[in-house]
Amino acid sequence: MTEHGSGPRVVSTHAAVWYLQQDPRLSRRAEGEIDRALAGGHPIYVASISVVELVYLSDKGRIPAAVIERVGRVLRDPVSRFRLAPLNLDVAEATRNIAREVIPDLPDRVIAATALALGVPLITRDGKVRASSLETIW
Repeated sequence: MTEHGSGPRVVSTHAAVWYLQQDPRLSRRAEGEIDRALAGGHPIYVASISVVELVYLSDKGRIPAAVIERVGRVLRDPVSRFRLAPLNLDVAEATRNIAREVIPDLPDRVIAATALALGVPLITRDGKVRASSLETIW
């Protein structure tokens, strides 16, 4: 699906990390959307489960601990417009609207449900999420 104007966005785990690390794997469109949202004073939401996922990936040796530290610094910085989106009751209930058959991975479902609960598009490269009915950007 396509986005409608600029505004707040939710970013997937990969999109958040790649943006903060200026990784070329982040699509130009996704980077531009994040840049426009930030320039417009809008928040970029990182689902709390993304931070848990980063810890898990670090524990498995798939990413360096420095990645978690960088994300944590940005989320704690009061000047940064990156905001931690809590896993609250609204997100938990929105998860029921994300079909497990379409998006089977629980962290991905929670990230998608975070965007759904907040009523904003999700920036993600995940093909299953992008093929769903959720408004996505990549």
